[in-house]
Amino acid sequence: MTATALERRQDRTGGGYWLAVAGLVTLAIGTFITLGRQVWSAEGGVHGPIVLATGIWMLARQRDTIETLRAPGNFLLGGLALLLALLIYTVGRIFDFISIETFGLVSAVIASGYLYFGGRALRAAWFPALWLFFLVPPPGWLVDRVTAPLKEFVSYAATGFLSWLDYPILRQGVTLFVGPYQLLVEDACSGLRSLSSLIVVTLLYIYIKNKPSWGYALFIAALVIPVAVVTNILRIIILVLITYHVGDEAAQSFLHVSTGMVMFVVALLCIFAIDWVVEQLMLLRRRPHVQPA
Repeated sequence: MTATALERRQDRTGGGYWLAVAGLVTLAIGTFITLGRQVWSAEGGVHGPIVLATGIWMLARQRDTIETLRAPGNFLLGGLALLLALLIYTVGRIFDFISIETFGLVSAVIASGYLYFGGRALRAAWFPALWLFFLVPPPGWLVDRVTAPLKEFVSYAATGFLSWLDYPILRQGVTLFVGPYQLLVEDACSGLRSLSSLIVVTLLYIYIKNKPSWGYALFIAALVIPVAVVTNILRIIILVLITYHVGDEAAQSFLHVSTGMVMFVVALLCIFAIDWVVEQLMLLRRRPHVQPA
């Protein structure tokens, strides 16, 4: 063991380091219990435990790099950031705003990481650090704001396609009337619930393939939105057809959940296919052009 490595290990045996870790863990336990009850048990938050587990795995994967670059950050800057993060956490905890509380917790973890490991190490681990912010559930008002136009568009597209096929279908807002049946397009059917999970899985796929660049990650993540919309239009069409031909009970049975799972897999396969096509195009562009003799 080198002298530098020995010094780093001795630093970790100090009471201050483990006291900070114990404090963060104590804060996290209460937040994770609340997340488990309010968010992770719902369809739109099932990716939360995946984000937590993979975030820890990402940081462990880059442990050697982080240790090599470790140099304590600016105490004043880091201390102010940590104080602000703890203030945000406290406000969210007191007033039961889980989004604010989780944001404050993740910010406190990153601020503590800056204080102990420094800016260079934090920049080297920028992807895992930002990844942890996917633990923050979007606030309800934002979900409602995004859901409304998405549900309207999905309902409009599905109605237009089925009308083109001469099905007796009408639309009033997000309510569809097909034959004697009335269907309400909810958040789960509009694709909003699967959108967050799709983005999380897609970015994890990019990271595993060693492509954690800003540009490429944003490019692929942007493609998730139209892919999710198209696949969920197909889901609405399938559910309407099941309702019209088989009955409402069949559409609201296990087939309702099954179609969602199938469309989620289809959307993922589409994203993987797009990534493969882009990768092949980039390889062709980099391949030297040989002039004919």
